[in-house]
Amino acid sequence: MSALFQPYKLKDVSLRNRIAVPPMCQYSAEEGLINDWHRVHLAGLARGGAGLVIVEATAVSPEGRITPGCTGIWTDEQAQAFAPVVASIKAAGSVPGIQIGHAGRKASANRPWEGDDHIADDDSRGWQTIAPSAIAFGANLPKVPKAMTLDDIARVREDFVAAAKRARDAGFEWLELHFAHGYLGQSFFSTHSNQRDDAYGGSLENRSRFLLETLAAVRKVWPEHLPLTARFGVIEYDGRDEETLVESIELAKNFKREGLDMLSVSVGFSTPKAAIPWAPAFLAPIAQRVRREAGIPVSSAWGIDTPELADGAVKSEQLDLVMVGRAHLANPHWPYHAAKKLGIERPSWTLPAPYAHWLERYAVA
Repeated sequence: MSALFQPYKLKDVSLRNRIAVPPMCQYSAEEGLINDWHRVHLAGLARGGAGLVIVEATAVSPEGRITPGCTGIWTDEQAQAFAPVVASIKAAGSVPGIQIGHAGRKASANRPWEGDDHIADDDSRGWQTIAPSAIAFGANLPKVPKAMTLDDIARVREDFVAAAKRARDAGFEWLELHFAHGYLGQSFFSTHSNQRDDAYGGSLENRSRFLLETLAAVRKVWPEHLPLTARFGVIEYDGRDEETLVESIELAKNFKREGLDMLSVSVGFSTPKAAIPWAPAFLAPIAQRVRREAGIPVSSAWGIDTPELADGAVKSEQLDLVMVGRAHLANPHWPYHAAKKLGIERPSWTLPAPYAHWLERYAVA
């Protein structure tokens, strides 16, 4: 059997294979509440055969949404709406996960197909953004955020805790903290966005404080037997790559000490001037270095969209899990496609029986 289709266990959760569907924003919620689009979309991805399906970046507060169409979990009603999604993912044989986060200075934006820019100040759909320092991201996101007070920091940390409790009670079995992509967690870590002169800025220890405190607070309420993970941008491609990566690996070690079970390795996206070397599986070697030096299981996405690349990343111990995103949107049955390409015997049985029966019975050599 290929490495990609080997089972994987983390804490008390067992995945049927090493294929995971990462969080992919749909921008289709109303006031944070999911609807039929999300229910059908997520159930379909789970039926495709992935071992893990993670619900899109879900805001811990209204101000934490990227756009007005983002999902939320700051109310019990929002959390309860996820219960049927959790049930459908589990019924399909996948593990249900959710990513929770706060968009920070990148919040209050239009949906990507409606501009992907900050909502105008005179548009009632928008809101005041917050960040470690009053520094705009720039480019298409020029809004200057409000610098967070210590009370703001404490409030947002508790918003993460409350969201984690709701995710737990809704039945999710895998929790991912969104500390990447220039959103709030990443903004505290990055010198592009954090110029504070208090305990939350300056040194590596101080810039790590918000992330580690939030992780520790969530760890106290998230069940110990279930995986607690985070997505984090370990590199910015801003000319300081080695320095940032060394700092990120130190943070990953501290994440592990505070109870993190896996790190999803990504790019920081903290500056619009980054020169990202887009290429197939370009983050896999970097993830492997994090895995080796921090001693923590890793996953990653970005350009790992062929079965050969995915299988190779697991086989070479670059990744423990492969996050296959856009390829799943193009083909929700990507695991079946991968199994065929990798020579898995009876690949159709990656699918539900009502599909697998007919594909197996009338398979053409």
